[in-house]
Amino acid sequence: MSGATLEHVNITVSDPHKTADMICKLFDWRIRWEGPSAVGGYTIHVGNDDDYVALYSEGKTQKSELSNYRQQGGLNHIGIVVDDLDGTEQRILDAGYKTQSHGDYEPGRRFYFLDRDGVEFEVISYK
Repeated sequence: MSGATLEHVNITVSDPHKTADMICKLFDWRIRWEGPSAVGGYTIHVGNDDDYVALYSEGKTQKSELSNYRQQGGLNHIGIVVDDLDGTEQRILDAGYKTQSHGDYEPGRRFYFLDRDGVEFEVISYK
């Protein structure tokens, strides 16, 4: 194996600033870079020193009528590992989001929530 790692994922959102603010508050991440996108529009990279989510918008987004899980090439969810699952869930609930699909499985625990654009996040703890 080459020792490959995932550096980032790039998603289209309605407002990169609002989504970046949400992600920073919920997961204690930071904005690593922001500016004009190479394909037009605007992008914000939010994450930590090793990896990030690129939030892109050209200002006029359109929500798909299809479920992400039924749309070929659609993003199903973004998985984020946290140390304190219960504390992170409380922060998400306090921010007004509804958590769902809680599960304990080997080797950890998880739940999901949808952001204001319908992007699904899976929050996982292996502790």
